[in-house]
Formats: sequence, structure tokens, C-alpha cells
Amino acid sequence: MSLTIGVDIGGTKIAGGVVDEKGHILKEARRDTPATDVAATERAIVDLVDELRADHDVATIGVGAAGWVNETRSVVYFAPNLAWRDEQLGEELAEACGLPVVIENDGNAAAWGEHRFGAGRGSQDLVCVTVGTGIGSGLVLGGALYRGGFGIAAECGHMQVVPGGIPCPCGNLGCWEQYASGRALVRNARTIASARPGDAQTLLELGDGTPEGITGLHVTQAAQDDDPAALAAFAEIGRWLGQGMADLVAVLDPTCIVIGGGVSEAGELLLEPARAAYEVAITGRGHRPFAELRLAEHTNDAGLIGAADLARL
Repeated sequence: MSLTIGVDIGGTKIAGGVVDEKGHILKEARRDTPATDVAATERAIVDLVDELRADHDVATIGVGAAGWVNETRSVVYFAPNLAWRDEQLGEELAEACGLPVVIENDGNAAAWGEHRFGAGRGSQDLVCVTVGTGIGSGLVLGGALYRGGFGIAAECGHMQVVPGGIPCPCGNLGCWEQYASGRALVRNARTIASARPGDAQTLLELGDGTPEGITGLHVTQAAQDDDPAALAAFAEIGRWLGQGMADLVAVLDPTCIVIGGGVSEAGELLLEPARAAYEVAITGRGHRPFAELRLAEHTNDAGLIGAADLARL
């Protein structure tokens, strides 16, 4: 049985696993991401790989990186939430680990993981949107991963939805991920809690009494307890998420949209307002098939599963 290691590198954590040909994770490990330090990030990846391969015979390593990866799947051109700039990541990790390494965009890897082994099974044309620190995305069109001419297609999180809007780490203003991500969820919750503390009693209790203490996990917990401020924060990012998905459907006409990433673990708290906004905004509504919205089956593991599988191709 062929085993590969899949590594998913995000803005806050590095997740890795030993994955078999059926997409099963046999062993997992995690590290924090030293996001501002390139050398420290590489050391953390190598350390994680060493832990995973200590008791498994693996053939290759697939890395899903939160950045723009070139067409040869070896160089990270740019990463909005990490310090990589024209980083020869594939070559460096291959040398450090002594194994072949394939680099892929993390959104692409998640899309492939869900297409092959998750909520996108059976769909030859799907969009995967991962809602985490930012927004990642990937496209499977005609049963194949679509990467574009230079390898950096499907950076949907950086569509400009509000000209002159909130500054984004990518360097532009008003990107989609500034309004529909985990970062946006926390910002919205803190703003509402500051303006209307009476609506945020549970939220503020979880955040040690201050808006600044509120985290994404607190917003989900408070929303599950019907805290008005937390529910309003989810409604706001859900509205932006649904609008963006309707725009993607207008361009790509997929049969399904898979929603993953850490924020998707909130389930219907996110999906209900997103679905409502999507159904209102979709072009030709009432006269066209709707692409089905599905929650990812593998949530935070889709990226590492997909990266591991892509390393075999």
C-alpha cells in the first residue's frame, strides 16, 4: 500500500498526516505556524514530517501551502498571510526531508480532497471554498483540478468585492476574504459587542469581559447559545459568503459548492445565512438548476488529504 504525507500550511497552524490511497489518515501531527519567519516555518514542516515518517514508510510528500504556487508545483510566489515571497519551497523541503515534494495551493488541495474522498464525490465540476483565517478556494472542472496558465487560478478570496474597502494582506483593498472569513467573523463580533454590549452578554463573558478578548471559537460558542451579537456576526459573513458564491456560479456553473475550513464547523450557523444570500443573488434564479451547497466532510483535514493524493499524480 502506497503511503504519502500530506501537509496543510495555514496562517496559524501546520497540520500533517500519513495518508493511504483511499484517503484515510493513519497518523496526524500539528505545529503552530511561525508565519513571519520563513526559516522557522520550514523547520516546523521538517520537524512535523520527521515525526510522521518515524513509524511509517512513505514515498512522497504533498504540501498544501496558503499561497500562490507556480505551474511546476515547486515555488510559492506569494502568500498573503505568510512570509513567503518567491520561495523555492519544493526544492528546499525535498533536500531537507530526502523525499520528493509536491507543492500545491491549499485551496486546490482541499478541493481535490473533497472531490476524491469527501462531499464532492460524484461531481465533475465543483467549487470548494474554505473559510478559515482567510478564504481559500479550488476548482475541479471536468474531473480535473484547474490550476490556470501560471498555476495560480482560483484565488477567489482575493476578488475585489468592495472597491476601496478593508485593506487585505495581499496588498489590495476590499477583497472577499475581508468580509466572509474567520477574521471577519471576529472583527464583526468585536464591533457589535463594543457598540451593543447588551446584545453580547454571553460573547463578552467568554471573552473575559472585553471585545478584544473575543475569539472565533467564542463567537461560535455564543451563537450556539443564541447570543444576539454572535448570531449577527455569523449573519454578516454568511451574507457576504452567499453573494460571493452566487458570483462564482455565474462564471463557472458548477454542480456543487463545498464549504470547508475551520469556520464551517459552525454548520448551519454559517450555512443558513449563506444559503439565503446565495439563493437571492444567483443569476436567473427560478429558471436554472442550483448548484448544491454542501458542508465539507473532512473540514480541516481536506487540505492534507488532497495534498497527499496529489503527490501521487
